[in-house]
Amino acid sequence: MEDVTAGPDDAGQRLDRFLAAVLEGTVSRSRLKTLIEQGHVTLNGAVAKEAKRRVEAGDIARVDLPPPEDPEPQAEAIPLSVLYEDDALIVIDKPAGMVVHPGAGNPTGTLVNALIHHCGDTLSGIGGVKRPGIVHRLDKDTSGVMVVAKTDAAHAHLSAQFADHGRTGPMERAYQALVWGAPDRKAGTIKTHLGRSGSDRTKQAVVSESQPDARHAVTRFSVEARFGPEAKPVASLVACTLETGRTHQIRVHMAHIGHPLIGDDVYGAGFRSKARTLPEPAHMAVDALGRQALHAAILAFIHPTTGELMRFEAAMPPDMAQLANALRDN
Repeated sequence: MEDVTAGPDDAGQRLDRFLAAVLEGTVSRSRLKTLIEQGHVTLNGAVAKEAKRRVEAGDIARVDLPPPEDPEPQAEAIPLSVLYEDDALIVIDKPAGMVVHPGAGNPTGTLVNALIHHCGDTLSGIGGVKRPGIVHRLDKDTSGVMVVAKTDAAHAHLSAQFADHGRTGPMERAYQALVWGAPDRKAGTIKTHLGRSGSDRTKQAVVSESQPDARHAVTRFSVEARFGPEAKPVASLVACTLETGRTHQIRVHMAHIGHPLIGDDVYGAGFRSKARTLPEPAHMAVDALGRQALHAAILAFIHPTTGELMRFEAAMPPDMAQLANALRDN
């Protein structure tokens, strides 16, 4: 708010009462008292931390209202597909359509809400109030294996492994993707720099190394199956392994080499009409998918307590399996 100056009639009033009158009920007196105690109010340029302080005529006060804090996520009885659980961590198979943690537009119904209900007070808080225990994420519409820490020590250990991306350890993150067309090689490695798109700030893009937010990104891929005519496959099943963990990495990388994920309206919008050229069963399967065809199939890591190599696999979910079968019969 702008600076306000106390007049002669305000002299002798408590600071919190004076400000409550100036703000005309937009901020309660009790809230103002808290703001004063937290150092958000200055009087004559100096922080004033006593609500009972008396103002004098000519005093200049300023209130810096902090942005509203998001409410802490609440427990919700949402079913979870638990692959493994012990005192240190829990491994789940996240369904497509579930947001990992609360955020703008998704205050409830998230994986975090479900985990709080399932785990109670055992979740680690090191990831922040809104992301308790979360050490990595999957996009809302990406299904598959995720690990969540239940202690601070486990969180720190797992976070270090994800930061390393398996360069010096046995961590493995493998995905299944159904893409349009088929790469001309059976296997390959995509190495680029990713950063915010210059045309759409909500998207990631392959950018120059000199762009300030550019981050090195490496994806290894192998073609598991080709669908359609051998000379010109209409689609393919591709296995992708991450050597880095950038936002939307697989989606951007596959689009970059000309084979965007089926159903990806963000990075493969130009291929949207391609579904209409498919036979009816495959066309219907694409429409029924309603998301990018991406599944986190394998996650391997060292257990933070026992030192044991843990490896988990999640079967391709029914919507992707149905699409793969329809394409195979194409």
